[in-house]
Amino acid sequence: MLEASQRSGIQVKPQGNSFGAEVTNVDLTRPLNDDALSALLGAWAQHSVVFFPEQELSLHELESFTRQFGEFGADPYIRPIEGHPNVLELRREANEKAKNFGSNWHSDWSFQEKPPAATILHSRVVPPVGGDTIFVDCYRAYEELSPAYRDLLDGLIALHSAKKAYGPDSALVSGEEKRSMSFQIDDSTGHVRSHPLVRVHDVTQRKALYVSPVYTVGIEGMADQEASSILDFLYKHMTQEKYIYRHKWKPNMILLWDNRCTLHNAEGGYDGHLRVMHRTTVAGGVPKGIF
Repeated sequence: MLEASQRSGIQVKPQGNSFGAEVTNVDLTRPLNDDALSALLGAWAQHSVVFFPEQELSLHELESFTRQFGEFGADPYIRPIEGHPNVLELRREANEKAKNFGSNWHSDWSFQEKPPAATILHSRVVPPVGGDTIFVDCYRAYEELSPAYRDLLDGLIALHSAKKAYGPDSALVSGEEKRSMSFQIDDSTGHVRSHPLVRVHDVTQRKALYVSPVYTVGIEGMADQEASSILDFLYKHMTQEKYIYRHKWKPNMILLWDNRCTLHNAEGGYDGHLRVMHRTTVAGGVPKGIF
């Protein structure tokens, strides 16, 4: 990775605790050569969240950049941009009162059989206040648990579903406040998917916690109260400040994160201001556990 980075000229500046990194001296409007792509993949594997300032990409260029990491992921429930079936526009108008989209801890679409490996977000309109995206390092959160507790978690299967976020009783569907984003909800929101509670990363082979308060609805073989005791403890543990990277946006910034080893949360705090982001996902595989 170091050799590829040196040959490509790409510069990587780690953030606090090396979770998150700024990548500069690269033009994402053009196809990456082998050295540049190798350097980016290495930086992404090492830091989990990477961002690229001053990247003014068209929708076609955003699509081309995404495809260099793999096939597009499947994005349910949200209508894509017309003519760009793999690009979502995350828009919140200045006069909207509904809670901002993505406003609780989650890993994107973890209720799918093959959740996306990566999400890419491109900032188009950035409000002058608020709107940070915050991330949890699920590697460290797992590694710093006691050995006894890790042994307990290693054998568990978590249950994931879209019903809390997109089901008929969710605030998104039943809420009275209007949204500028357009949704297309179907019966699949009630489906439940089983994934290892501790996920082994496809590339790094490191173990990471793979649960979230948005999409995890239980633990296989446990009563709700038993599962809640474990999950509530984990959510409190994972979201300690020492595991968090806070990303502050500027216009024309690209942010790439790894859904296999992070959670993220879109903060609000920008009422009265327009915010517009364009979003793509990269397809992933079936989550693997330690069994």
